[in-house]
Amino acid sequence: MNQLLLLATLNSKLTQQTQSFTSYFTKIDWETIGEHIASRFLLLLVITIVFGLIIWIGRLTINHAFKRYISRSPLTTNRTNTIHALSLNIFRYTCFFFYLYAILSLIGVPVGTLIAGAGIFSIALGLGAQGFVNDVVTGFFILLEQQLDVGDTVAIGAIKGTVTALGIRTTQVTSPDGTLNFIPNRNITIVSNFSRNNMRVLIDIKISTTTELAQLKQQIKQVNADLVPQFTELQTAPDIVGPTLNQDNVLVYRVVLMTANGTQEKIRSAFLSAYLDAIRQANITLIP
Repeated sequence: MNQLLLLATLNSKLTQQTQSFTSYFTKIDWETIGEHIASRFLLLLVITIVFGLIIWIGRLTINHAFKRYISRSPLTTNRTNTIHALSLNIFRYTCFFFYLYAILSLIGVPVGTLIAGAGIFSIALGLGAQGFVNDVVTGFFILLEQQLDVGDTVAIGAIKGTVTALGIRTTQVTSPDGTLNFIPNRNITIVSNFSRNNMRVLIDIKISTTTELAQLKQQIKQVNADLVPQFTELQTAPDIVGPTLNQDNVLVYRVVLMTANGTQEKIRSAFLSAYLDAIRQANITLIP
């Protein structure tokens, strides 16, 4: 009897709770909620389209302005490309910031109050904004000191390649094999730039102790006389050092050339090929 009474009591309570939940959901104005969600979604879509158009138009405007500027600018092409890429990055980051501000405001987040109370700043620091600030500051000084330009051949740590983009946070370097390296600016400590000064080209021809040096020098002089007028990239006349030891203590006959940066490999290949052909035709003995 007691069990039946207990079950009846539980059933009554369950029925009351069910009726309470049903009454609660029935009183909700689902139509108003649906309209509110739809209006917010529509505003979000409009904001996204507007900012997309702003970014697209801004990018076209910046590109057009720099095309006109390059035609009459006293700056080098690499420097102009660097400023161009940086301008695009700053414009894009600025648009993303205001887009995020608009989205947060749309969903009801009191952005202004949070910024005034340094709430967002504290959260950003907690999420690692210190690294971002370091990247920006370092990138600013890299640009100010003109350490790098787009198109320069550089070595940054163990990475060597061509600078393809300079941003306020990262620098992009493309390796000779095509690998695109993204380097945080704060990690750039020592930069070796191969695109600023004239480059020295060493051509070492391995010789033996029985090589006829006078005849070898004559052949090299003849090749130099033929090739030097063909290469305007040469900054000085070839310097025939003569027999010496290379870094591996191997006996070599050395010729030194000074070339414009970026042309050293082409010059080395052309002169070395011509030297070897002339030596072969003259039957001069080199190292076995």
